[in-house]
Order: sequence, then C-alpha cells, then structure tokens
Amino acid sequence: MVGNNVSHSKRRTKRKFDINLFKKKFYMPHEDRWVQLTVSAAGMRTINKKGIKTALAEAQEKGFISKF
Repeated sequence: MVGNNVSHSKRRTKRKFDINLFKKKFYMPHEDRWVQLTVSAAGMRTINKKGIKTALAEAQEKGFISKF
C-alpha cells in the first residue's frame, strides 16, 4: 500500500506501508516436527489462541494455503 508522510507544515512525501511478516518456527506435536512459516503478527496471535493445527486447517479451508 502507498501513502504520504505528512509533516507539520503539511508537505507530503511518498511512503510505503509494508506488511508485518515474520519467519517463525512452530512445533506440530501431532506430527512430531517443526515447520517454518511466514506469518503476520495477527497470524501469530491466531496460532497462539487456537493452536497450530486448527489455525492451519482454517487457513486451508479459506484458501490462504494450498496444503500443510
């Protein structure tokens, strides 16, 4: 996404809004292995709240990922 930095004097310069992505390793106890995922900060909160297995199943159901 693109936007403007606006100074106190209202001068505008272009800026870019980057997504908040992290490479994170998660342990999957039902498969007894570690997986590395690129997830957003909101995705990490969802995984912490629901668990890795449920979060991956929901992401696959919604079409965010093809397989896990």
